[in-house]
Amino acid sequence: MQRIFHTPEGVRDIYNGECSQKHRILEDIRKVFFSYGYGEIETPTFEYFEVFSREVGTVPSKDLYKFFDREGNTLVLRPDFTPSVSRACATYFSPDKEVVTLSYTGQAFVNSSSYQGRLKETTQMGVERIGDSSPDADAELLAMTVECLLAAGLKEFQVSVGQVNYFKSLLKEAGMDEEAEEQLRSLISQKNYFGVEELMEEKKMDPGLSKVFQALPQLFGSYEVLEKARSLTDNPEALKAVERLEEIYEILKLYGYEKYISFDFGMVSKIQYYTGVIFQAYTYGTGEPLVKGGRYDELLKHFGKPAASIGFVIVLDSLLTALSRQKIEVPKEEPPVILTYTRAERRETVLKAQKLRKEGKPVALRQKKEELK
Repeated sequence: MQRIFHTPEGVRDIYNGECSQKHRILEDIRKVFFSYGYGEIETPTFEYFEVFSREVGTVPSKDLYKFFDREGNTLVLRPDFTPSVSRACATYFSPDKEVVTLSYTGQAFVNSSSYQGRLKETTQMGVERIGDSSPDADAELLAMTVECLLAAGLKEFQVSVGQVNYFKSLLKEAGMDEEAEEQLRSLISQKNYFGVEELMEEKKMDPGLSKVFQALPQLFGSYEVLEKARSLTDNPEALKAVERLEEIYEILKLYGYEKYISFDFGMVSKIQYYTGVIFQAYTYGTGEPLVKGGRYDELLKHFGKPAASIGFVIVLDSLLTALSRQKIEVPKEEPPVILTYTRAERRETVLKAQKLRKEGKPVALRQKKEELK
């Protein structure tokens, strides 16, 4: 069969009821963004390669869709909205003088061979809070994450919160080389306790540091895990990271959303620009996180306007999959009234259709088939 009847690997058509559901959820989530005072921004589908370069710390170069313009500049289909929005914010706003709150919706593209069975083009919605270093900002975005998932119709989900600075401060204390550090990141991310233990023995790690690194793959759970994380180290920066999480949790109690929050000190993101709190939201029915987010206080330096920032992204495709597998009904649009007519009935039928539309009812006109020949 000819290829023109198929989509390339990693992309798909969305139509009929599924497309309608997707747009309904999109609007419900957008209302949450608006209720928190986040304005909207649109950034280009493609940008200069430098916006997503290795120095930025986003998706690896080999996983980008790259092409050239007429002048020979390397362009990239955006794999990640945060660098794009950061670039735009540095261009048009002054986050050093006032907090900037922006929301977005659009397509993102990742060309990774490891994404077998996964989409390479996804619809994403998200927010960025730029110019705010406070724990209140962290708590607000976690609260927004909960509200967005509730607005979409989910009832059972968990937002898992980690702290990059806890891990980074221990790495700095350990003085590990880059290769060993990358290996350790991978093992902890995979929750491979025995792999971490072997690596610690191989590197002849200090017993105290070895103990805390070995604990990280299993250092997750409810609020009580914060006390466990505190007891494992006397590193000042690591303890400060724990204190930050404790304060965020107290603020979340004001929102009434603490029951949706858990903690995971073994959460190590592949995105390198994260600097503090990171988080992911999960539910049953899909192995992929529905929401990914975190603090990126150093990213805007790359665009010439340093500003503490935090944001998150919702992957609409994963959210729709979860809703479908959990058999959660997304409210459907009212079906149109179908008016069938002949040429002789055209005038009265069109006038009737317009009257109904002005009343807010959808109407579809269908001329009788025998007259279409």
